[in-house]
Amino acid sequence: FIDAVRAFAIIMMLQGHFVDTLLAVEYRDESNIIFQIWKYFRGITAPTFFTISGIIFTYLLMRSKKNGTSNKRIKKGITRGIMLIAIGYTLRAPVFDWIQGVFRDYFLIVDVLQCIGLSLLITVLIYLATFKKSAVFSIIMFLLATIVFLCEPLYRSLDLSDTPLFLANYLTKSNGSVFTIIPWFGYTAYGAFIATLFYEFLEKPRFKLALLSGLAVIGSALIFKSSWFFNWIYLKTDFQLLKDVAYYNYLFTRLGNVLVLLGLFYLLERYIKQSLILKIGQKTLSIYIIHFVIIYGSISGIGLHQVLGKSLNPYQAVIGAILFVTTVCALSLYRVKTNHFVYQQVRKFWDKRINSSQSI
Repeated sequence: FIDAVRAFAIIMMLQGHFVDTLLAVEYRDESNIIFQIWKYFRGITAPTFFTISGIIFTYLLMRSKKNGTSNKRIKKGITRGIMLIAIGYTLRAPVFDWIQGVFRDYFLIVDVLQCIGLSLLITVLIYLATFKKSAVFSIIMFLLATIVFLCEPLYRSLDLSDTPLFLANYLTKSNGSVFTIIPWFGYTAYGAFIATLFYEFLEKPRFKLALLSGLAVIGSALIFKSSWFFNWIYLKTDFQLLKDVAYYNYLFTRLGNVLVLLGLFYLLERYIKQSLILKIGQKTLSIYIIHFVIIYGSISGIGLHQVLGKSLNPYQAVIGAILFVTTVCALSLYRVKTNHFVYQQVRKFWDKRINSSQSI
C-alpha cells in the first residue's frame, strides 16, 4: 500500500508541475472552486513524499537489524542519501552555460531530492546513535518532528546572508531554493516514527484496525482542529509562538492530510496488490528525473517551460496533463530500469572507487 501512496503522490506531482508551469496566468483564479481543489491536492504531494520516504527507509533499517544485515542496509542508506543529493544538483546543472564559461549561483539551489537525501542521512545518524534502543529512536524522531514544526515561525524568515550559499540554501528560500531541510525533515521524521509502529506492532492482533482508526482520528483532528488547539493553548499560556503556529498552520494540517491518505490506501490494500499503480510507485525516482528533463529542460536547457511558458488555457492544461502523466509513466515503466537497478549500479561504482582508493 506504501507503493500505491507513492504512485498517487508522483501522479499528483506530474500533473501539478505541468499545470503550474504551463497554465496561463489569467486562469489562476483563487476564487474558482476547481482551481482551489487542484491547488489543495497539489499541496499534499510533497508532504506525502517526505513522510513515505521516512516510513520505507526506517522500516527497512529496523527490519535489517532483525535479519542481521544492519551494516549492509546502513551502507545502502548512506549511498542512497548521497546519490539523491547528487542527482538533485545534476538535474539543475547548466552544462551549456558552463561550456561557455558562464557560472551562476542558481545551480546551488536546493530542491526535493537534496532534502530527501539529507533527511535520510540524518535519520541514519540518529538510528546509529540509538541502535540498541528502538523505543528511544522512535521517541526522538517524534519529538524532533514536532519541534521542527512548532518552531517554524522562528526560522520562517531566517537571514543567512553571511552564511556560505551552499549551506544557506538548505535553510532558507531567500536565494531561490524550492525546499529546505527545515521544516521538511519533520515529515520524514514523522514517517520514521510511523515506521517504528509498523515494525513493533504489525504482527499484533487488530493492529490494522487500530492503525486505521488512529490515522483517521488523528489526521482529521490535525486538519480541522489543530489550529484551534494551538490558539486555545496560546490563550491559556500567552505563549506567542503557539499563536504564530495557529495562524499559519500549514505543516500540521498537511500532516493530517497525509495521515488520512495513508489510512485510505491501507484500507484499500487488498484491492491494489499486483496492479499497475504499484509498478508506478516503484519507479518514482526515474519518473521524477524524466519529468524534470521534459518540463524544465534539465541539462539541455530546452523543455516545455522554455518552449510554451504559461500559455495554456484550462482545457489545454487538463488534456496536456493527462498526456504528460501517461507519457512519463510509460517511459519510466517500459524504457527505464527500476529504482533498485539504478541504486545497485551506483553502489557498484561507489564500491569500486572505495576499493581503488584502499589499494592505492
